[in-house]
Amino acid sequence: MKVAFISGTSIVNSDLFAGWEVRKATTPYGEVVCKTQGDFALINRHGYAAPLPPHRINHRANLRALADLGYGDIVAFNSVGSLRPDLPPGTLVSCSDYVGLPQGPATYFDDELKGGAPGIANNLIPLLSERLAPEFQVHPGKVYVQTRGPRFETKAEIRILQHWGDVVGMTAAHEADLCTELGLRYNSLAFVDNYANGIEGTAIDFAAFKNLVQENQSKVNRLFARLLEILA
Repeated sequence: MKVAFISGTSIVNSDLFAGWEVRKATTPYGEVVCKTQGDFALINRHGYAAPLPPHRINHRANLRALADLGYGDIVAFNSVGSLRPDLPPGTLVSCSDYVGLPQGPATYFDDELKGGAPGIANNLIPLLSERLAPEFQVHPGKVYVQTRGPRFETKAEIRILQHWGDVVGMTAAHEADLCTELGLRYNSLAFVDNYANGIEGTAIDFAAFKNLVQENQSKVNRLFARLLEILA
């Protein structure tokens, strides 16, 4: 099965992909560095040099590169904050819908009065959920709320976002929109690294967030190892 993965800082900290071939793809939207092995490809959405903050990520180049390389199935792995007390840090979720109202979505139709119906295909999620169990339980059907970043949301913003969805992040809505426009099948997996600001009395900051991500790294490494086994 030919599958491309999109992830972030979690893959930079993992040695699972150290031996994969490094390739450069040139697109009309910029150059993309990706790693490949067999039928798999991997992109770090933040880049492999100085990591770009969420609002600077070149999503259009990333997804166009994967399309040009012939990948139709995309498995995205996102770090999210939980908007629900019953989705604690360490929970693995799959999002089937998303909200991106506070910002203009990424699009390939800059000069055309055109746009596709948004959505998340999640065509591989039933297979992955079944095969990952019981080691990993995937909580499906969640709603992803995207904010611009790079700062975290205020407690007042989180109180509003709780009415909109289940988890909050800064990247998945852009990727899902662009996959739809390109005809790619986007599959959502997201790891809850923290409670959003104010949930369960927490106060989030960037240093604390990095520590939480580091604590979950071993689980992320194991998850990627299982995904590669299942999709091989």
